[in-house]
Amino acid sequence: MYSDEVLEFLRSNGVEVGDLVKVKSGGNTVEGELMPGTEANSPDVLVIKLANGYNTGVSSKGARVEKLKRASKEARPFPKAHLGQRKGLPKVTLLYTGGTIGSKLDYKTGGVYMLLKPEELFYEVPELSGIASISAKQLFSISSEDMSYLEWQRIAEEAARAVSEGAHGVVVTIGTDTMHYASAALSFMLKDIRAPIVLTGSQRSSDRGSSDAFLNLICAVRLAAESDIGEVGICMHATSSDDKCAFMRGTKVRKMHTSRRDAFRPVNSKVIAELGSTGAIKYIGRYRKAVQSNGAKPVLGFESKVALVKAYPDSDPDLINFYADKGYKGMIIEGTGLGHTPVSTEHEGKSWLPAIKNAVENGMIVGMTSQCLYGRVHPNVYRNLRLLSNAGVIYCGDMLPETAYVKLGWLLGNYDAGKARDLLAKDVAGEIEERQEYDEFPNDVFE
Repeated sequence: MYSDEVLEFLRSNGVEVGDLVKVKSGGNTVEGELMPGTEANSPDVLVIKLANGYNTGVSSKGARVEKLKRASKEARPFPKAHLGQRKGLPKVTLLYTGGTIGSKLDYKTGGVYMLLKPEELFYEVPELSGIASISAKQLFSISSEDMSYLEWQRIAEEAARAVSEGAHGVVVTIGTDTMHYASAALSFMLKDIRAPIVLTGSQRSSDRGSSDAFLNLICAVRLAAESDIGEVGICMHATSSDDKCAFMRGTKVRKMHTSRRDAFRPVNSKVIAELGSTGAIKYIGRYRKAVQSNGAKPVLGFESKVALVKAYPDSDPDLINFYADKGYKGMIIEGTGLGHTPVSTEHEGKSWLPAIKNAVENGMIVGMTSQCLYGRVHPNVYRNLRLLSNAGVIYCGDMLPETAYVKLGWLLGNYDAGKARDLLAKDVAGEIEERQEYDEFPNDVFE
């Protein structure tokens, strides 16, 4: 927030947040829109949004400010475009759910808010009209962190319906924070739907000069329209530049950076394909082939009483007891290393083993993954691992913790406990690789 002195300085110059201003300070001149102050900024620094979409800070000490244009009292609407149906092009259904790709800046608060219509995205991407005959449907307009399995079920249902009605592929625009949870859920729910189901989004809102939204959307539509992939996956920037996107298996991908445009990376797997806005799709990793109109139905059941718990030094085994007492039917543990929790502790009451045994004996399914992400868990290397395995913990190979969490919820929502227990450590939708597909540890990530 701006200091009282800065607010008075602005008032005395007839300037309000959102005005287009010219600020002279320390021999430099900056033009742009005056943004609200936030807790992240010094209260004496003016925040100016430049024409290229980036913000800069300008010290108010000794500054002179001139209003060039008065701010609109309402947030500027995005222009809209209707692509319409194009004969001779593959049919693609776009399911709009919200997220940063469907957001713009609110100049009154300094934050971003969700657009209301998918047509607002199309205006900036006229290239889409030459790629596919697009039918857009808005399901909701929310952030991905606000989604639950109920939204995943709705997306899966609509995607399956679109394929059954003749769409070559489906694009889902969605927020990035929990996109990899959603891609895992759709991978299981649509495991028999052999068509390209492509999730995409953006790290930066669509009205920013550095937005990744448009290349991501173009590449996602190209994959849905042109590829022979029969899987669910995520299509996002492959590098920090606007040169190409990568398509990654929905059960083997994770958001690995808070803000970079190439934040999504495959884990224990290769990228399936890379592509740009034009040119051939470059296929890299193994994938299932598309089978159009195969008549398969979505499998939508989901058990919400499943927990994802992280083991850490000095963690209290009452974490396990809490969920057991609440009637949870399943739990995925993010163990350390090869799949450890505190077991043979020096201090009484610190071991997780008794609580895990009790939970398993009372019917809870407990799966084990690793916080390391790369590599796989193994129940037989160390004594403590064997003790956990003997207590009934199911070791989940090279499955990601988030994928295992979603998978267990899906299994318990569609099968009895015995079948769910049997399938947890078996590959269902590409989530477990018996042999690692990646060439080497990715030590060049984000260089």
